[in-house]
Amino acid sequence: MNNLKGLLRIRIKRGVNLAVRDINTSDPYIIIRMGKQKVKTRIIERDVNPVWNEDLTIFVYNTELPIKLEVYDHDFFSTDDKMGDAEFDIQPFLEGLKMNLKSVPSGTVITRIKPSKSNWLAEESCITWRDNVVVQDLCLRLRNVECGEVEIELHWIDVPGCKLA
Repeated sequence: MNNLKGLLRIRIKRGVNLAVRDINTSDPYIIIRMGKQKVKTRIIERDVNPVWNEDLTIFVYNTELPIKLEVYDHDFFSTDDKMGDAEFDIQPFLEGLKMNLKSVPSGTVITRIKPSKSNWLAEESCITWRDNVVVQDLCLRLRNVECGEVEIELHWIDVPGCKLA
């Protein structure tokens, strides 16, 4: 499997107060990149507060690479407009996966990550033991744009024969 560590499922929940790029609205979609991989959500037409609730899955080979999130406005007759971007690190989430949590009650917060100048968090991010899995909720403040946040949730998928070091 060529150093595959596992799969990361990223649930794109919703966008909040995204930038207007058309007349009074936008047609947003999100691209997630990690290394050379690229996955994309569907387009939500005419909505600056879109709800996707869409799962995107990427292969994780190098846990050190940041994950990049880019928001675009779909245009039919011209190049799509950029609506901001953010990056996030999966290291704290992976540390939570390595913990022995079998006897911990569901809903237990394992780690809290505060917003800082070194991350793109709009609010505190919690890594939680929920229904026998580790989950991280993030609200990312978009950069290179006048406004907007994107809410996502991380889940890990083990792949037989692959090991998270």
